[in-house]
Amino acid sequence: MNVLGFGDNTIDRFVDRGTDYPGGNCVNVAVYARRLGLDAAYLGVFGDDDLGASLRTALAAQGVATDRSVVRHGETSVSTLHVRDGDRVFLGYDPGGEAVREPLALTPELLAYAASFSLVHSSVYSHTEADLAPLAAAGPLVSFDFSDEDEFRTPAYLDRVCPHVDLALLSCSHLDEAATRALLAEAVRRGAGMALATRGLNGAIAYDGRTTAAAPARAADPASLSDTMGCGDAFLAGFVVSLLHHGWSRGVSLPPEVLARALHQGARAAYQQCFIEAAFGCGWPTASGPDGDRAATGRPGGGEVHAPE
Repeated sequence: MNVLGFGDNTIDRFVDRGTDYPGGNCVNVAVYARRLGLDAAYLGVFGDDDLGASLRTALAAQGVATDRSVVRHGETSVSTLHVRDGDRVFLGYDPGGEAVREPLALTPELLAYAASFSLVHSSVYSHTEADLAPLAAAGPLVSFDFSDEDEFRTPAYLDRVCPHVDLALLSCSHLDEAATRALLAEAVRRGAGMALATRGLNGAIAYDGRTTAAAPARAADPASLSDTMGCGDAFLAGFVVSLLHHGWSRGVSLPPEVLARALHQGARAAYQQCFIEAAFGCGWPTASGPDGDRAATGRPGGGEVHAPE
């Protein structure tokens, strides 16, 4: 069993710590799957600046292969944030160089490579929507993180993505339980094989069109936390790794106890993530040169975000 993260990477710059860390949804999921015992790789575009080189070095140190990724001229994206009461708070986002932002095209060779994985994971910030149909047709399971912004929950967007994904991940800490269940049902109705909602301290819910399973969150004393960066990605990794160990495959209905166990494994992984600095550690002091002086002025989704997931 193996997992491929296909899409985004970034630098998470903690201004209160004066430290830069490697990150990005697809990077994180690959790293977490590797830490849970599966082979893992990352496929995407790196900038040719010092930050991009540091990202590649950090992934290699985690045992995540990047040999099919490409390096392009331009700056690596930077998310700027700080920690408040154990929670990560986003302050801004610098998207990096134009060529680096352009998604990697799936050539026939890269598609064959992706098809060699048990699961390929991508996200709304990866701009891989056009690749999902050929990916799914090539054979691997496909998971996709829809984040929490309304623009990625419109009927048109759900119809574009859901028919090609086996698992839709939706961040729903801002929704009540009824609204969360309705959104899960809509994602499945529009074609997703299964939908998973993470709800921060309110736990998580999974629905596959037949079975609904729920599990509570594992709460920790905020004073003991490092930060909440990557907790949602860790939940997803714990969930999918558990499902893969129990024979998850396309079109096969899983027993309710398997879904429940996967939710508990996801909650366990998210809890453990709270005690790790940033997404997976591997930080270095923020540079005082051009990269360190770059200002982050906006974030995907906009505004200051408090994210317990």
